Amino acid sequence: MKSLRILLADDHEMVRQGLRAMIEEQRGWVVCGEARTGREAVARALDLKPDVVVMDFTMPELNGMEATRQIRAALPRTQVLFLTMHESEELIPEILAAGALGYVLKSDAGGLLVDAIQSLAGQKPYFTSKVAAMILKGYLNPSTRESPVLTPREREIVQLVGEGMSTKELADKLSISPKTAETHRSNILRKLNLRSVSELVRYAIRNKLVEP
Repeated sequence: MKSLRILLADDHEMVRQGLRAMIEEQRGWVVCGEARTGREAVARALDLKPDVVVMDFTMPELNGMEATRQIRAALPRTQVLFLTMHESEELIPEILAAGALGYVLKSDAGGLLVDAIQSLAGQKPYFTSKVAAMILKGYLNPSTRESPVLTPREREIVQLVGEGMSTKELADKLSISPKTAETHRSNILRKLNLRSVSELVRYAIRNKLVEP
């Protein structure tokens, strides 16, 4: 029987340990790798090519949604399950657009994680009843859904600014010039109708791109 290979992406070691213990109780399932940041999750996924990635939403350097976009673009057969503490109706359309096939709250992991991974391994979606109700509500009331204002690169920059990076640090991290980094930041402020970096940091926290 072919083993099911799972990558864990969460910045808390104790969470990863708990998930590993739960997963490796299942016959034929193996945790092939772990990642502490969004960037590491992408790199590990590209290297290991897991069947399923269990992804936290809020992680350093690159949030789970942007990491999911990059993983799914490169590895269409790898499915992503969001396991998060955030219960947000606003996040659901963006998570679906990023390519995730499942969404489970951490508070429900003990009873639902195994079923969710099994479903994704069979290329089938898995959402808790509460999340499914949010999805249904959004599609029945399209006026309540807003398209993301920012591009994936701009969202990445918002997260890094929210984590306290200066323009030079931002440029070094993304391998761009300081002038280009400053231009990106100015465009983001204009798009979001914000006036300062401190307002941009508050935006990042409010939209769960960084932890307060």
